[in-house]
Amino acid sequence: MAGRRPVEEAFAAGRPALRLLVVPQRREPLEKLVLHATRLRIPIVELEGGSLTALAGFDGHQGVALVVEPRQFAALDDILARATERAEPPFVLVLDSLEDPQNVGTLLRSAEAAGVHGVIFPTRRQAPLTPAAIKASAGAVEHLLLCPVDDLAMALADLHGRGLRIAGSEADAPLTARQSDLRGPLAIVVGSEGQGLGPAVRRRCDLLMRIPMRGEVGSLNAAVAGSIVLFEAVAQRDPEGRRQPSVATPWPTPDRRPAAPAVSPLGTAEEGESMEAPAEAADGSETASVEPVGVAPLDSGPPASGLAEAAPPETPATESTPSEARATTPDENLLPGAPAPAAAPKPKRSRTTRKG
Repeated sequence: MAGRRPVEEAFAAGRPALRLLVVPQRREPLEKLVLHATRLRIPIVELEGGSLTALAGFDGHQGVALVVEPRQFAALDDILARATERAEPPFVLVLDSLEDPQNVGTLLRSAEAAGVHGVIFPTRRQAPLTPAAIKASAGAVEHLLLCPVDDLAMALADLHGRGLRIAGSEADAPLTARQSDLRGPLAIVVGSEGQGLGPAVRRRCDLLMRIPMRGEVGSLNAAVAGSIVLFEAVAQRDPEGRRQPSVATPWPTPDRRPAAPAVSPLGTAEEGESMEAPAEAADGSETASVEPVGVAPLDSGPPASGLAEAAPPETPATESTPSEARATTPDENLLPGAPAPAAAPKPKRSRTTRKG
């Protein structure tokens, strides 16, 4: 593969690489790629621009190319598995014998941007995936599942048997792409530049659609027409234009509901009612009671029926301890009929000495 963007996407996708080819006169703007290849311990080879053009097969290499291992292609099961992982209905692009590598690359770029789960194409009578096609895709092929098949019509029949509808693009179709229902499990077929859909492929289509034309030109480029249909399907499948999650399980969200109040043996507490008596710490000091979330404080409303309001006991200022100053009766703050709590051990009295 050749070109800055395809090489960057190959590095981003973790594609195993063998050598990085660089033209010395163009090395300065490619220093980022060179440093990344150095960190990955990929050998860097410098060669002249003409030699790189001969190796890449075209002159749009931008002074850099990457020698990679053979591409691993996918199967139909892999494409449907990716749709399951993303928790989305299957969305597949099918290429029917395209002849121009530039059109192939442009459609692959549009397909990746539209979020398709895979691309199916025939192994014969199809433009090869050349470095020029990869350059036209801007490296999108590194993020797509590509599935070559020997019999395209049989592959469409297999998809139809798995629940996908087959939608073909044809100039004489009765419905436009906007009038067609492109939601749910779907495979969109784009025909070749000159012949359109093949007879066997057309017979496998569940619906045919066209793009309305208003000018004097009677047809569009295959890559342009296919891209329009792809994004019409995206608009119908996701009207709000939000990017779908890439995992099947949703991200867990915290439960923001208010905590339920404590439950007594006789039922739940009324609003503004405390179910527990104030506790005392081991050193005799009173501990602050924690209010349940969503429950108003004790003085926020009228007292509940059956709740005894006890005034704090009056104790002399002398010869008393902090625990005695806040001693409460055992039955305080309890509902009628509720069992009384166990009596807490009385703290030891400390003798105070009066001076004078």
